[in-house]
Amino acid sequence: MSRTPSGGARQDVPIVEAFADAHEQTPHHSESIDLLLLPPRLRLEIQYALQRRSDQQLARLIPKQVRHAINVLARSGMDSLLEWPEPVWRERIQSALTGRKASGPFLAYARTQVENLCYGTGWEIEYPRDEWRLRNLGIHDTRTRVCFGGIDQPWLKDLVKRWARWRLASGISVEQVSNAIRALNRFGAFLARPDLNIEGLADVHRNVLERYLAELQTLGRGEYHRRMIGQLGIFLTDIRRHNWDASLPADAVLFTEDVPRQAKRLPRALAEHVMAQVEDPANLDKWQDPVYRLITVILMRCGLRLKDACQLPFDCLVHDADGAPYLRYLNHKMKREALVPIDEELEQDIRDQQQRLLERWPAGVPVLFPRKLKNLHGQVPMRGDTYRQVLNPWLERCDIRDVNGQPVHLTPHQWRHTLGTRLINRDVPQEVVRKILDHDSHEMTAHYARLHDTTVRRHWEKARKVNISGEKVTLDPDGPLAEAAWAKQRVGRATQALPNGYCSLPVIKTCPHANACLTCPMFITTPDFLPQHRQQRQEVLQIISAAEARGQQRLVEMNQQVLGNLDRMITALDEHDDTETADAG
Repeated sequence: MSRTPSGGARQDVPIVEAFADAHEQTPHHSESIDLLLLPPRLRLEIQYALQRRSDQQLARLIPKQVRHAINVLARSGMDSLLEWPEPVWRERIQSALTGRKASGPFLAYARTQVENLCYGTGWEIEYPRDEWRLRNLGIHDTRTRVCFGGIDQPWLKDLVKRWARWRLASGISVEQVSNAIRALNRFGAFLARPDLNIEGLADVHRNVLERYLAELQTLGRGEYHRRMIGQLGIFLTDIRRHNWDASLPADAVLFTEDVPRQAKRLPRALAEHVMAQVEDPANLDKWQDPVYRLITVILMRCGLRLKDACQLPFDCLVHDADGAPYLRYLNHKMKREALVPIDEELEQDIRDQQQRLLERWPAGVPVLFPRKLKNLHGQVPMRGDTYRQVLNPWLERCDIRDVNGQPVHLTPHQWRHTLGTRLINRDVPQEVVRKILDHDSHEMTAHYARLHDTTVRRHWEKARKVNISGEKVTLDPDGPLAEAAWAKQRVGRATQALPNGYCSLPVIKTCPHANACLTCPMFITTPDFLPQHRQQRQEVLQIISAAEARGQQRLVEMNQQVLGNLDRMITALDEHDDTETADAG
């Protein structure tokens, strides 16, 4: 017994030594798992699941959660995990968990392992199910299942399953297949309406599709609306291409005109006012985890998509012959490896992350950003959703605000738009921008990074402009009429562009010099058109020679004036080019 401060004995508190001795002799119940509560077959099944969990070493097993799972099974009265069909089993287990849902994942894992042992894996097992377990099909993705339970019609469900299997086998991503299934879930719900009386694919005529299009129009969801129509159109086309069901009516077709045209939006680049805040080293240091800080810097400086950044390989650094560093990554959208140049500072940040990983996993890991949970050996990369969940709290800690003083909410993909726009507006050639962003087409690059109007204006102000007399035409960028003059010039470039220059005549006026621009006082040109001027000079000389041979003096005089103007313009523009070359040297 221990003594109280007053000297009296306390019967309820053992002395320290006795308590320690007693603790040494008792089992550590917090780390033990007792299976004796279970029937023999169920006990063997749980033992097998525990052994599988230990062999896989994917995540730490918490004994407390396993004990609760065993108690749930013992109260259920079942003799085997496979005693009930899966939907019934799930419903009963969920109701028996009584608020302690943490043990639910282990129970689901145990049933899957026993089911795989009993029946095997592969398409023969998964195809009949309403929920395909992708790992049993050898498909490892952040989405572990695709579900068909939302389609009530057996004939439609069978076609959708066949389509989904073919698309997965052909390399289409799980995300795209899941989106397509959701689109067909909605189409199936529409076909189930009693007033349509659809009993099979043979009843799906063009008039039914038109009614469905009209219903979708009432949703008014923009991109969602387009996706619903697009996926249904691809589905019908593939049925016809592969002859999966000959009963498909010939008029069951969706045309390009059925899909609402998408408005061309400006790139969602962030304002420089916002970028200055998120790039501030003091704000970057407010990341509580260096992993998230590094991902943020990679997204901003390299323009990677979030999935590509999160799944970077451990050995993602390469160097060229000059020792310049590049980031090597897998472009998941295009399904190819790509390289993007980086600076020495980012290279060092990546090497620091590699060192942290080697300190935790000396044997090495395959990815630069391993998932933080359920990843004992660092083999599984981080999911993009994990980064998205911590992005907004970081923005709030940094108090990032727009020009109106409002808190900023952004998406990681906006940094990609911002990089593209910045590069274009720093006069980086569009082909180089396309390579950096790893786009397939120039159209895609143009969408992500359109020229700002200020960039076009800067080029116009910088260019030397001469008239037909070779005299320089000036545009004072700081003058009181600068904005109005630039607005007039933009209209002229859009509506009165000529093959060898621009017309400075106001649009509202009629030109009295039809097809005689090189003798017109309103004609203006720049060094960009020097090749056209030189070519035209040769053509004019040929015309003059031919006219002189035929004695056509009037034609000679007219073209002599054009030749003189061309000579003066070419001389003035050549002088400008020589000056720029000397300055550059």
